[in-house]
This record gives sequence, C-alpha cells and structure tokens, in this order.
Amino acid sequence: MSESVPGPGPRRTEAEVLARVERARRRPARLVDERITMAHGAGGKATQALVEAVFLERFRNPALEPLEDGATLSLRSARLAFSTDSFVVSPLFFPGGSIGELAVNGTVNDLAVSGARPLYLSAAFVLEEGLLVTDLERIVAAMASAAESAGVAVVTGDTKVVERGKADGCYITTTGIGALDRPIELGAAAARPGDAVVVSGPIADHGVTVMLARGGLDLAAEISSDTAPLGDLVARVLDAAPGVRWMRDATRGGVATVLNELASAAGLAVLLDEAAIPVRPQVAGACELLGIDPLHVACEGRFVAVVEPSDAPAAIDALRSHPRGEGAALIGEIAAEPPGLVLMRTAFGGTRVVDTLVGDPLPRIC
Repeated sequence: MSESVPGPGPRRTEAEVLARVERARRRPARLVDERITMAHGAGGKATQALVEAVFLERFRNPALEPLEDGATLSLRSARLAFSTDSFVVSPLFFPGGSIGELAVNGTVNDLAVSGARPLYLSAAFVLEEGLLVTDLERIVAAMASAAESAGVAVVTGDTKVVERGKADGCYITTTGIGALDRPIELGAAAARPGDAVVVSGPIADHGVTVMLARGGLDLAAEISSDTAPLGDLVARVLDAAPGVRWMRDATRGGVATVLNELASAAGLAVLLDEAAIPVRPQVAGACELLGIDPLHVACEGRFVAVVEPSDAPAAIDALRSHPRGEGAALIGEIAAEPPGLVLMRTAFGGTRVVDTLVGDPLPRIC
C-alpha cells in the first residue's frame, strides 16, 4: 500500500510520483537543429535535447536511462560507479588550475556524487601538432598531483596526435571507476517535498575565472577556479547525514541547470532563496557586467545536495568543517507544486522562474 508524500500543495501518492517520472522518461525528445552548434556543448536545453534524442534514443538501457553523472553497476558481489568525461577548456591554463586538474577532478567528482569512492581512472589525450612538450609535461604533472590528492590511480590510457589547427592544443578524456561501499541509492526519484537543498560553497568561480583568463574582456578581478576533488567532502556529508537523497556537481549549465534536471526527473518543484545563494562579491560583479546569471555558470569544485529536512543541519555542519565546504549554505527546498519547475524567491519579495541554461554564453570552460 503506497504512502502519501507530504508537503505543500495537493497530496500525491508515491505511485503517482513514480508514474509521473515514468511518463517523463518515456516522452520522446526532439532535436530540431540540423547541425551541431556550440550550445549543444553548454550543458543546457540544447545539450539535453541532443543527449536524449540522439544518444539515449539509440543506447537506451536501464543503467543509462537515469542520466546521472555516473552509472551504477553490479559486478558479481561488487557495486560500482562508472563515469566518463571529456575536457576541451580554453585556455589550457588559468588561475587556480589547468585542463590537467579538470580532467582528474571532473571524473572523480562525478563518481563521488554518485555515492562512490573513486578508485581508478583512464586518460586519453588528443594532442595537436605544435603543442609544446613543456606544456604537455605541465598538464600531466597537474593530473598526477590531482590524482594523488583524490586518492585515485591513472591505470590506462591512449594518445592521438592530429594536424595543426585540429585540436586547440590538447583535449583529454577521462573515465573512472569507483566502489559503492554504502548501502544507499542516490537519485532524483528519492527526492520528497519538504527536503532541503544545500550547496557546498560559493558558486560560479570556475566559469568566470576561465572567461577572464581569455583576456578578451577589460575586467580585472582576483578570482580563481574552484576545481578540486570532492570525494572526501562528499564522504563526510554521507557519514553525517544518512538522509541525503540526491547529489550532483554543478558543472556545465551551473546550479540552475542541475536543479532543473532534478525537478523534471522527480516531477517536483525546487524553491530557491536568492539571499541564501553564496556568490563571492567579485564573481557577482563580473557576472553582472557580463550579463550572466551566476546560477548558470559552471563550478568545478561544488556540488548540490537534496537532504531530508532533519539531516540538513548535520549536512551543513559536515560541509563547513572541511576547508572545501566552508561556504556551504542551505539555499532552498523541494515542493510538490508546480512540478518540474525551479522558482526563486527574490530579494524584492517576488518570485521568478529559474530556467535551464539556453544557448552558450560561456563556451569551452571545461
């Protein structure tokens, strides 16, 4: 017998919630574009349409269908998380990091927010003719240092070289495997009305840093990328707060996009408090000058979590006890209505819709 799901708005049974999720999963996606554009790589609506209409439609299987950052797999008696990501950032080096740190931390963090303990990585390089060997050595050294910090080993890989002008210096793809040691199932379907929404620290640092590093903007600000491995921080939260329902690192498309994906998949609403969202003053100022919402800007060392209300204080305390979580904040809650939307309570007392990223205002940032 199903239990009623508590929360504001009309009460819906668990079966009704699951039915809504199933209808959304089966709804055919449409890709109206005839050619690939930069927007298809931005992590927003165009990316979602591309992934669902082209890749998911052909590769559909139970492990892929949730479209989480990592797939959860069972191999004999072991439960594993498996994830892959490609990195095409320009420039290759920027304040606070490089493509090397991103290539390790990005995949490590996808495993961590799946609830896994990251173990092993592969690394595949596409190198452009003319790349300085000293730059490649610097990138690989950064990867080695990041892997050591994350507690993972790079155990296999591949290298290809393409003609000058074909690869913008260096592209890297990493694939990771992690162990699911905890008996937990994180996912959008676990979210419930009344749950708390938590972010692990100030947002938008990475995307703004990369934009300023390109030198095409007459802006000067002391901003560094937040790229960092999240495994230790996530483990600390999971130990302190057993009621964690869902986690996602807010990379392409930023916090707004990952929360819209959550709302759509869960058939619930996300209500955010604008005054509670942590953004560094210099980052907020740069975003204002650029006309960009910080909620749409990528982070590379932050994650968003949905937590059972009674466990929210413990989750915040656990985050703030770690150097990478000192700026953690409770930024909103899950509600029953309106399903599939993210809403913001503004500083002026009104409410606005926070939509998924449209277009690509910050290309090639990860």
